[in-house]
Amino acid sequence: LQRDAKGQYLFDLLCHHLNLLEKDYFGIRFVDPDKQRHWLEFTKSVVKQMRAQPPFTMCFRVKFYPTDPAALKEEITRYLVFLQIKRDLYHGRLLCKTSDAALLAAYILQAEIGDYDPGKHPEGYSSKFQFFPKHSEKLERKIAEIHKSELSGQTPATSELNFLRKAQTLETYGVDPHPCKDVSGNAAFLAFTPFGFVVLQGNKRVHFIKWNEVTKMKFEGKTFYLYVSQKEEKKIVLTYFAPTPEACKHLWKCGIENQAFYKLEKSSQVRTVSSSNLFFKGSRFRYSGRVAKEVMESSAKIKREPPEIHRAGLVPSRSCPSITHGPRLSSVPRTRRRAVHISIMEGLESLRDSAHSTPVRSASHGDAFAGPGRSGRAESSERVAVIADESYSPADSVLPTPVAEHSLELMLLSRQANGAPCSIEEEKESEAGTPAADAEVGGELRALCPGAGGLGPAQAQQVNKFVLSVLRLLLVTVGLLFVLLLLLIVLTESDLDTAFFRDIRQTPEFEQFHYQYFCPLRRWFACKLRAVVNLLIDT
Repeated sequence: LQRDAKGQYLFDLLCHHLNLLEKDYFGIRFVDPDKQRHWLEFTKSVVKQMRAQPPFTMCFRVKFYPTDPAALKEEITRYLVFLQIKRDLYHGRLLCKTSDAALLAAYILQAEIGDYDPGKHPEGYSSKFQFFPKHSEKLERKIAEIHKSELSGQTPATSELNFLRKAQTLETYGVDPHPCKDVSGNAAFLAFTPFGFVVLQGNKRVHFIKWNEVTKMKFEGKTFYLYVSQKEEKKIVLTYFAPTPEACKHLWKCGIENQAFYKLEKSSQVRTVSSSNLFFKGSRFRYSGRVAKEVMESSAKIKREPPEIHRAGLVPSRSCPSITHGPRLSSVPRTRRRAVHISIMEGLESLRDSAHSTPVRSASHGDAFAGPGRSGRAESSERVAVIADESYSPADSVLPTPVAEHSLELMLLSRQANGAPCSIEEEKESEAGTPAADAEVGGELRALCPGAGGLGPAQAQQVNKFVLSVLRLLLVTVGLLFVLLLLLIVLTESDLDTAFFRDIRQTPEFEQFHYQYFCPLRRWFACKLRAVVNLLIDT
């Protein structure tokens, strides 16, 4: 990339590589050295947005989930959205009942391996694939039963379409969770969906606010405010606390973009939004893309031969990341998981990324979202946990739940159960190596963190922000004093006789100030000025 190349150039290059026209639903995600996720801004230079040293690691993701994914014009777009939602299901973001989970997994199985064949698919074949953070044997049998009896004859495209239709009906469709805490200190996950603002607590949706009810979003430091106007002129302000100021700003920017995309009729209605009411403080941000209605109208005009799609095969491979140039990853077979884990570790040794919206995973999040079967996990690092179906929920992720995005989840169960946190490398094997929309920019670009020494990037940025805030405050103070001084000189020295000035001059307070303070100060200043002038003349 050229140093001044904008994000839009990189995104267009990628979409051209994928032969993708309905590209407004997608974005490029990257993670800074502090493990904070960001969406690449298309109007800014790519290099200037990165705080690490090149080469950079970026991931192709669904940014705005379609309101109705089945209504997408092109099959290639539906396939990419299918990969993303399959990834959401794999990481416990898509909450659903066991019956729905079995149907979704069966659709994935049908799309990837085709019709059931007794010669190719022995007993227990569905157990070789990891569709959710954890499985039960009863669920695996249910998946195989649906695949054998109900889906025979469906093409991959039909199975993917049915998968999208079912996923779209779930409450957490399109959720990209941000870990926060409410005013009571309880862990919560905030998310923005095609239909509105969502708050998740304890694997349950506790708040849902439609986009037309959201009047304003702002943040101050770690505090995020959502202003809601409901029926009967009832106004509510919801307050949440993010782990870091950077996480809070990311949450705010995601909210601004999602509201503009789903709520507005035209992109010309988009306005620059400020995070503060004060003109010299806070962040300013403007959504730069098209809105959902415009995207749908543009999609309806697409007329071309459908591009070729190479779907996932059974063999996990990272050699062909492009969907138009080779096979895709399938759901990772359990028997191959260790080998894939080692391969990814070797290939992404320097990768620094995070599966979370925030850089630090709070212990309270894990406590608040711990699943019923969590205490019964395997003690050995190579052992796989089997969860009883009664207490099983595919959405009950073994990590802090909806936000957990760890690839090769069951490999890490015992480490988490024993209190050992996952390494960043293990967290980001998911971001760069799971089966969802893995058309990473230019294949796999490895991120290198800047070397340690002196202030880190985060500390330096915080210091710079503080210095800029102080300078702004001083500048505004000096400006106000200068304006007041000019007004005072006009009042006392000028011959302007307007009604406004006349009324001020006739007040007792002004007359007292003029004769007791201003006149003596003027005489003193004139005397000193004459003394300085005489001294200069004598010299």
